[in-house]
Amino acid sequence: MLKLTDSTVKWLKNTADRLKGSARRIFMAETVEQLGYGGASAAQDKLGWNRGTIRKGDKELKNGPIQDCFSERGCKKSEELLPNLLEDIKKIVEPECQTDPSFNTCRLYTRITAKEVRKRLIKTYGYSEDSTPCVRTISTKLNELGYNLKKVQKTNPQKKIEQTDEIFGQVHKANEEADSNPKEIRISIDAKARMNIGNFSRGGRNRVLTKAEDHDLGVEEKLTPFGFFLPEHDDLFLFFTLGYVSSDFIVDRLEEIWPVIHEKYGADILTINADNGMENSSSRTQFIKRLVEFADRYNITVKLAYYPPYHSKYNPIERVWGVYENHICGDIMDSVETTIRFAESMTYNGKSPIVNLTKKLYETGVKVGKKAMEKYNEFVERMPSLEKWFLTISPGYIG
Repeated sequence: MLKLTDSTVKWLKNTADRLKGSARRIFMAETVEQLGYGGASAAQDKLGWNRGTIRKGDKELKNGPIQDCFSERGCKKSEELLPNLLEDIKKIVEPECQTDPSFNTCRLYTRITAKEVRKRLIKTYGYSEDSTPCVRTISTKLNELGYNLKKVQKTNPQKKIEQTDEIFGQVHKANEEADSNPKEIRISIDAKARMNIGNFSRGGRNRVLTKAEDHDLGVEEKLTPFGFFLPEHDDLFLFFTLGYVSSDFIVDRLEEIWPVIHEKYGADILTINADNGMENSSSRTQFIKRLVEFADRYNITVKLAYYPPYHSKYNPIERVWGVYENHICGDIMDSVETTIRFAESMTYNGKSPIVNLTKKLYETGVKVGKKAMEKYNEFVERMPSLEKWFLTISPGYIG
């Protein structure tokens, strides 16, 4: 007869915990049988086993095991019960996201909490209180989607202008309108810092022994990457130049890719997300002049929606730069050709970018005179009180 010593109790508990279903119940019934008279009571008191489970195991011991269908049991996932849940969560969280500013990870940081996401699902998207997943479940879904909700001090912008919140609110509105209109397409644009080309370290690790110079002196070539990113479709166009990015460079590249985008999506309204940088600023006369001509040439309306100062990491293109930086980290960009090949081999959400090298060098700082600019401004409408941040350019200009 089996005796329940301390070591035996520990072994029986551990063994039962490692088993599941029918195997666990039969093991419990066999153990009780070996304990003899009063075995069920002893198992309940000392092992913590349920008598109902033991009785079921006893029946299986005599009549054969009952098949457990674990895959067919339990609650369905929230997204199975609510098919639009994940997309609706993305729509709420995306405008609140920014890229890891160090580019050391592809992680996205967000200012919004799971509790607030749940509130917006109910208020904005019409979810009922009873059907909406709890805060813990939404937090899990956010993590699964790649949104990190931890407050990371490095990601908090150091400065903030008085209009920041108002600008953010209008950017979110402009982006939602663009994404919900089948005739409108949204493009996020920005340049990345110039890259040293040569046998220089970019940090990171490599499975192959890779040696780099111990300093970055004597750099003979530099490349500037510039990107056009369609956030709703994950389409990406990357251009590299040995020179600097100018207003003319940006619009020339836009004219290069627009026929492809228009043919694919049939849009006649273009919304551009940008960060009011030097060459694509709303006050850069050459940039606005070129966009007026672009709008007329292709008979489209162009909307500019700028992110507030010190918040450029919220611009969707920054997520691409995070992925790109991680892709080349640990390797040596020792030539222009190598750099282009690495860019071609990266993927963003499973899609490969279209990559080109622009050999033409552009002059920066080109300005249009005040009087000459007047005829272009006739086709530019600026939002009252936020004139620098939101512009609509209509077709109709004839040069």
